[in-house]
Amino acid sequence: MAGKKLTCLDCGQVNRVPEERLDDTAKCGTCGARLITGKVTEIDYATLQKAARNDDVPLIVDFWAPWCGPCRQMGPQFQAASGTLKGKARLVKLNTEEYPKASQTYRIKGIPLLAHFQGGREKSRQAGVMPTPAILNWVLRG
Repeated sequence: MAGKKLTCLDCGQVNRVPEERLDDTAKCGTCGARLITGKVTEIDYATLQKAARNDDVPLIVDFWAPWCGPCRQMGPQFQAASGTLKGKARLVKLNTEEYPKASQTYRIKGIPLLAHFQGGREKSRQAGVMPTPAILNWVLRG
């Protein structure tokens, strides 16, 4: 069956979605959650690992922490980019304070850090605060 693999960010189940439904209301076959929302989703470490390993649609991860001023400054910019990127990429946040193992696994030396995962590997990363247009440009150029 053709389509793109997407991990449900609610239950962790890997789903296959036809390309023509990537900007539609595709739902998880297990829990019924929407797979493409156009909003930033907070995820845990296990979900990140599964989605980074399996997803065909770009997964853009904002590694952040609540105590980080620049991270809080970039939050609204990242959220604004998510609506524009609906169907082209999924934007998620992972709290490195809550999941310190992510910092070790992904060798994060400073936050905020955006990482682009697709097809089972990390394609690129960008450190520091970025305004919405810069986030969009970085994601869309791949």
